[in-house]
Amino acid sequence: MTATLNTTDPTGAPEPVDAGALLSGYRDLTSPALREAVDRLDPASREQARYHLGWVELDGSPGTGGGKAVRPALALLSARAAGGGTELGMPGAVAVELVHNFSLLHDDLMDGDTERRHRTTVWAQWGPAAAILCGDAMLALASEVVLESGSPHAAAAALLLASTTRELIRGQAEDVAFERRDDVGVDECLSMAAGKTGSLLATSAAIGAVLAGAPAHTLAGLQTYGLEVGMAFQLVDDLLGIWGDPAVTGKPVLSDLRSRKKSLPVTYAVCTGGAVGRELAAWLAREGEPTEAELRHAAVLVERGGGRAWAATEARRRMDLAERALAGAALAPGPHAELVALGRYLTERNS
Repeated sequence: MTATLNTTDPTGAPEPVDAGALLSGYRDLTSPALREAVDRLDPASREQARYHLGWVELDGSPGTGGGKAVRPALALLSARAAGGGTELGMPGAVAVELVHNFSLLHDDLMDGDTERRHRTTVWAQWGPAAAILCGDAMLALASEVVLESGSPHAAAAALLLASTTRELIRGQAEDVAFERRDDVGVDECLSMAAGKTGSLLATSAAIGAVLAGAPAHTLAGLQTYGLEVGMAFQLVDDLLGIWGDPAVTGKPVLSDLRSRKKSLPVTYAVCTGGAVGRELAAWLAREGEPTEAELRHAAVLVERGGGRAWAATEARRRMDLAERALAGAALAPGPHAELVALGRYLTERNS
């Protein structure tokens, strides 16, 4: 998918921002520093991290690359938006990508997922202990990278990263707890998503600016932007978890329903869908492996209960809030336009 946003250069000519190319460019810019950091890990963790990040295959041959590197892109953009260069934001870019992948390694284990992006997960290949240790090593390395940045604001950036990790873990802990409950409310689910997804995107959108010494009002605007984009991102992700194309998402058809996950559209339908919601809640509470017919019917119930329409509308509303936050942050025009384009790309995606 390619999302573009028409901006204006100093001469007045329209200048489209290709968000897909933007992400690729920032990923390529971050990659050498990220590889250098990963090379500092112990041999076992280094091997597993390099595989998890998509740099190598299990047989040692070159990999095809990992994810989109959204978080590093936001970190570098935030440094530019605050008037600094990308080099000021680079330690933050590396750090947020390490924290993100720490969480993925642990999430795969907790969720029992044996594949990520059509590849065997680390815990499935090397065992649960290896995935835990590799994730922990990446998390510790993230703090080292920030504290060694040389920025006079390194301590503030490291504190932000630490508090964000705690918030991310809160969100994950709530997500795990929700699996054992049948009374999860929409507000609780939104709070969980703010911790699990929104917190790290908020920090990614601000940490480069922190390292660059941006003023408080700029940081506040960038963090609000990142949080709201994160919420929109999660809403879209939850929609794709039910109605996404498996060939594009890399997940089984109706994957979130298959695991009876209390995602945002599901929770909304249960709480506000009346008789349809009660039927859906009863289905979620059942034991055993659902049949394909049951999964398709559950998806219909979520849609009839209003979950699909609400999640799509709420994602658009969150993106609007994100753009309003940027408008009040007094950012440089180029990075401002790129942040808007990137947010729209993330919330209009199909994978």
